[in-house]
Amino acid sequence: MAPDDWLVGDRRAEAAERIYAAATDLIVRHGLEAFDIPALQAAVHCSRATIYRHVGGKARIREAVLLREAERIIDAVRAAVAGMSGTERTLTAVTAALDRIRTDPMGKTLLNSMRAGELTWIGRSPVPPALVAELTGIPAGDAQAAQWIVRVVLSLLYWPLADPVAEREMLERFLAPAATGPTG
Repeated sequence: MAPDDWLVGDRRAEAAERIYAAATDLIVRHGLEAFDIPALQAAVHCSRATIYRHVGGKARIREAVLLREAERIIDAVRAAVAGMSGTERTLTAVTAALDRIRTDPMGKTLLNSMRAGELTWIGRSPVPPALVAELTGIPAGDAQAAQWIVRVVLSLLYWPLADPVAEREMLERFLAPAATGPTG
């Protein structure tokens, strides 16, 4: 089979993976808003219909690319907080997420999109607060604390401190007391 025959036979998963990989590359290079189906068609050498059949349209592809990146970040944070609890878990979860987002090419693209005002949906989505609750160890029912931590992370991504030690100290001073909840 020729290299361009990747769509022949029962290769749906391979086709989807190849399309998502190309979409990720295009989004990293050109941004979320510049991503379009014609550029994707050119990158994977297939028709619009093939793309729609295997992975859906533009919005669905962008969402899948973002979710795939989120899974990588979440896996990295889970590994960083394994076996931890309490304040140290919360602080480590936040700093690990910040580090991962800042150093990953897709994370940088998301930051640029956020700076351009393209990620306003993140503040309305229930997904980030649910993940924050899981990863930091705060009570799952404390939606207000989870939303606050999402906003702390977003603000530090948008406006980072130049010194990582100072950033960690700031988190220890202000986030740690808030993460332990109100005192009696």
